[in-house]
Parts: sequence; structure tokens; C-alpha cells
Amino acid sequence: MIPELGQITLALALALALVQGILPLWGAQRGVSSWIALARPLARLQTVALALAFALLTYSFLIHDFSVAYVAHNSNTRLPTQYLVSAVWGAHEGSLLLWALILSAWGSAVAYFSRSVPDVVVARVLGVLGLVGVGFLLFMILTSNPFDRLVPSPMEGRDLNPLLQDPGLVIHPPMLYMGYVGFAIPFAFAVAAMIGGQLDAAWARWSRPWTHAAWIFLTLGIALGSWWAYYELGWGGWWFWDPVENASFLPWLVGTALMHSLAVTEKRGAFKAWTVLLAIFAFSLSLLGTFLVRSGVLTSVHAFASDPGRGVFILMFLFAVVGSSLLLYAIRANEIKSSVRFEMLSRETFLLLNNAILLVATVAVLLGTLYPLIADALQLGKISVGRPYFDTVFMILTLPLVALVGIGSISRWKRDSGERLWKRLRLPALVALVLATAHSLLLVPFFNPLTLLGMALGLWVVASTLTALRDRMRPHNNLRHIPRGFWGMALGHLGLAVFVIGVTMVETYSVEKDIRLAPGETYAMGEYSFEFKGVDTVTGPNYTAFEGAVVARHGEREIAQLTPQKRTYLVQKMPMTEAAIDAGLFRDLYVALGEDLGDGAWSLRVYHKPFIRWIWLGTLIMALGGLIAATDRRYRALARRAAPTAGATGTARG
Repeated sequence: MIPELGQITLALALALALVQGILPLWGAQRGVSSWIALARPLARLQTVALALAFALLTYSFLIHDFSVAYVAHNSNTRLPTQYLVSAVWGAHEGSLLLWALILSAWGSAVAYFSRSVPDVVVARVLGVLGLVGVGFLLFMILTSNPFDRLVPSPMEGRDLNPLLQDPGLVIHPPMLYMGYVGFAIPFAFAVAAMIGGQLDAAWARWSRPWTHAAWIFLTLGIALGSWWAYYELGWGGWWFWDPVENASFLPWLVGTALMHSLAVTEKRGAFKAWTVLLAIFAFSLSLLGTFLVRSGVLTSVHAFASDPGRGVFILMFLFAVVGSSLLLYAIRANEIKSSVRFEMLSRETFLLLNNAILLVATVAVLLGTLYPLIADALQLGKISVGRPYFDTVFMILTLPLVALVGIGSISRWKRDSGERLWKRLRLPALVALVLATAHSLLLVPFFNPLTLLGMALGLWVVASTLTALRDRMRPHNNLRHIPRGFWGMALGHLGLAVFVIGVTMVETYSVEKDIRLAPGETYAMGEYSFEFKGVDTVTGPNYTAFEGAVVARHGEREIAQLTPQKRTYLVQKMPMTEAAIDAGLFRDLYVALGEDLGDGAWSLRVYHKPFIRWIWLGTLIMALGGLIAATDRRYRALARRAAPTAGATGTARG
């Protein structure tokens, strides 16, 4: 009866979401306090119902209940326990249930942590989230039900996709969904503010920590996906501009712009209309990513489904969300305008330019991702937009963006002067240029002007951030009075610098070789050598594998014994490459086992990847900065002071 209980819990969650999406919004509009008060308990009950459904599906996997179609299609009795659990969200239906659960959990978090926000505002926010939840639950129940029965039930399951049988893929999807779905919160706050006609700085202040939280999760999710692709797919790259990778990158770009725009709206009351639009677009791009992954229009190792009917449902839902929110925006357009003025040389201007570049980058990635699909749909032929396009566009846009990061962190709000900025920025610029030149001439194998440029930009961000920190310490000359928001900004920018340096080094100085080695033979790559010892056969819990033995040396010193594998999974008979990596802070040695060439010889792919760990280290530092900024005490203090004022505008009657 477990699948039937799952069906009941999904139906209950849908009913709760429907009530949550209607009564609190209507109560807030009519001033009915009893209906407003329903928002928080309804959000919690919906989370409980979906958590129970998720637990029931997980239990079905653990007991190998192959009478459930989703379990039979995505698990096997030989599947290790950790992958039985991750299989719950390893395919379309279960991942959609996880999406709905995370959305309701975000709503419960708003209900709990927004106690200082006026009840009328919370009711509208949770009402909007309830309506979004109705859309996803209808989609799941009508087209993608994870509890559908399979009659007759098989004795054995088909197994989980071998690509997903990896520790990184246990963590990556939930983290990514937390970011995707998290952008529903600033979207709901923006829509609630437009419904209530309260488009002041208060809504930006309330939604800003939630935006930081969603951005943190999405940053970590993208980084985990990049790391997984690097070590699992055997090609040694960290980003391929795969359409589904782009689908997660798009809301990240707009979310980054939204964070900066919210800072201006909160502190200066400017960019109100721009900030509302960014909140709408960030969540809309999350929904677009859902459509791309689940519609079958893309071919990707990351894609979940290939059912066009499901894609049509999501596309209709996307149009409904975007269309209704933009219609509301148009109705409230006259009330959203900002009257705050600022000079051309000011922090507001630099943040506006920052946002403009991020939006141009978003449009460029969106066009490169969708243009081949549109051309194919219009029967214009098969067109491929590949890495050269994306790399060129991003190199052009990264230069001014990173330069603006340094200038913006030092500039003043409202008005600044060119003379002051030059005095504050000339030393960081000189330090960055001198150190980058010395590095490019003395510490790398060969000179490359792009390396010089990339190192200079990364060091420029470091030097300008340290200058901003020194300015912030004045006049007290201590760190205690500096708020967490500033520390978060500083760490975020330093993380960007580390990321830029990592990308610069790995893209310029990586070495990749496809070689043939017989047992006992050695291949030299610069200062490193790789001795091939041979291949043995090993057996895993649900696979067999050829396992190579390679000894890596630096000069005459042995530094690692690497064991790359070529696995064949027992059920799906799908070959998989498991690379062996000797990781280090300043370089990775990477070996992937290829094909058996006969007479004991094998093809191998060997890489030397300088500074590649700095790419993921930079993203971790950026995420840490976002976390510190999200926990700034100013948000709670300001929210408490704003609550009586905002509450007065939403007086409710019983």
C-alpha cells in the first residue's frame, strides 16, 4: 500500500498548496486576519505532506519494490545503498518530487524566519509560493507521477544510470535544486510587493538574505557539477558549455545581478524597477532550465526526460508565471519608478554597469543555447553553437566586468570624483600589473599575453579589495566595526579573483596527450613521468572493470600510484571511464584508461592541469562570502524596525 499512500500524500500536498495559494492572498487583499493567519501553518503542512511522500518513495527504493514503475526503471538489487537513496532523485519523476519538496521547504523557512516581517507581506509571499507549488504538483501528478504502478512487476530492476552512480551526483542535484527553487523566494517577495503596492526598500531588505541563500546553493551546485564532469567523464575539462550546464548558469548570472541590484535598492532606494525585473527573470530562467532538461529538446548527459508532452506542460507553466508577473509589473509600472539621483561617477553607476554586463552575458548564453533549437524547429537546418563562441563572448565580457569589480568596491555612493578614485586605485593597479608581469616572465613555461591579462585582472581584484578593506577600517583602525555584509562582499570578490587566476592558468598551460603504453614503458611530460605497470581485472558491487596501474614521478621521486578504471556495469552493460587523479593545490596529474590495443598495450590519456583546483576553490570562497553576507545582523534589525511601519499599511480585520 506504500505507493497508494504516496498518491494520497501528493493529492493532500496539492490541496494544501491550492488553499495556500488562494486564501492568504485573498485575506491579505480583503484584510481578513483569519485567512492571513493560515499562510504559515499551510506552508508547514505542505512541507510535511511532501516530506512524507519523499520518505515513502525512498522506502520503496530501499525495499526494492519493483511494482513501482519509477523504482523498477531506476534501481536494481545490486545497487549500493547510497545510490539507492540518490536514485530517488536520479530521474525525472523523483527529481520533480524533490523539486516540489524543496519549494515547500523554502516556504516553511520563510514562514519560520520571517516572523519580524508583517503578516500581510508573509501571507502574500507564501500565497505566491503556493500557486507555484500548485503548478509543479499538477505537473507531477498528471504527467510524471513517481508512484505509478507497474503491472506485472518485474523480478529485477533496470538499474540506475551508471553516470549517476557517483558520490558527487548524490550531492549535486539537491544542491542545484536548492539554488534553482530558492530564486522563487525573491520572485515571490517582488510579486507580493507589487500586489500590495509597497515597492519601497523594505521588500528588497526582506528578500536580500533569501537571494544570497539561493545564490550560494546554486553556486555550490554548479561547482559540484563541474567537478563531477571533470573526474567522471574522462575528458579532463571543467566546463563544456553543454546546454544543460548553460541552463543552470543562466539563473546564476541573473541572480548575481539581482544580488547587486538589491544592495542598491536597499541602501539608496534606486533601481527599483530593475530589481523587480531581475527577480522575475531569475526565477523564470530557473523554470526555463527545467523545461530544457525535461522536454526532450536537448541531448545531454545531464538531461532527464525525452517526453515532448511534459515539455509542453512546463512551457505553458513558464508562460503563465512570466506572463502574469510581467502583466502585474506593467500595471504597477508608475509606482515602481525610482526618484533617487546619483552622479555618473558613483557606486550606483558602476553597479549598474556591472548588471548590464551580466545581462548581456545572459543573453549571449541564452542565444547560443536556444538558437540551434529554434533553427531546427523552423527547419533552417542543423546548427551547432560550440565552445569557441561562448569562450570568445565571455572573454570579451569578463575584462570590463572584473575591472568594474575593483572600481565599484572602492567608489562612494551617490557621488565620487575622478581624482579621488585615481588616488585610491593607482596603487592596486600598479601592484597587479607588476606582479602579473613578473609571473608571466619568470614563473611559467612560456609567455602568453592572455595569461598576463588574466593574472593582472585577478590580482587587480585582490589588490582593490584589500584597499577597500583598509578604507573601511578607518577611522577606528580595527576590524570589529566592519559589518558581515562587507566581509561577504570582500570574500565574494576574492573568490572571483581566485577563479579568474585558476581559469587563466589551466586554459593556457594545460598539457594533454593521448599515448600508447605497454607494461614497463614510461612517458615523460615536462618534469613528470608516467610508468605503465599493466592492467588487472577487478570486480565491484555491480560492475566489473579493467584497472590500470600507473606510477607518477616528479623527476626521480615517486609521487603517486594511479589506478584508472574502465568499468562495465552488469545490468545496463554501459562502459564508463573512471579517471585517476593526483590532486594538488597547484596542479593535477590526470590519467584516463582508454582501449586495449593488444599485446598488453593500452591507450591512455594523460593531463597536467595547473591551478585547476583554484577554479573550485574560488567558487567555495564566493559561496562563503555569500553565506557571511546573508547572516548580516543588519537585516534582522532593520526588518524589526520596518515591521511596525509596513504592518500599519496592511491592517487586517477579523
